[in-house]
Amino acid sequence: MSDRILIVEDEDALRYALSRELEAAGYEVAQAHDYREALDVVEDGKKISLLVLDLVLPGVNGFALARMARMKHPEVKIIYMTAFENIPMNEAHGPVLHKPVSPDVLLAAVRDRFRT
Repeated sequence: MSDRILIVEDEDALRYALSRELEAAGYEVAQAHDYREALDVVEDGKKISLLVLDLVLPGVNGFALARMARMKHPEVKIIYMTAFENIPMNEAHGPVLHKPVSPDVLLAAVRDRFRT
């Protein structure tokens, strides 16, 4: 597949597990621990098809990061992840998965986002 996915998650074990699952399914995956690393990937000149991002990140929340990424990649699809219940859904440009997110749940959400 040529779809490149950027996973932005500050919990290393979860980011690693989700990345490995998506790579095993044939996706190209880039990883970022925080918004600074994510912006480096966003600006690297390669197309990003999908952002999978935590809503609570050091420095910038996931909604703000998504807005920044969409400025560079207007067509990017987004999946959000959070451990919190009360989030402003009006800012979400895609599904919100509740943590802990199993690799199977994420893979199903990714496949669904690429169908829409």
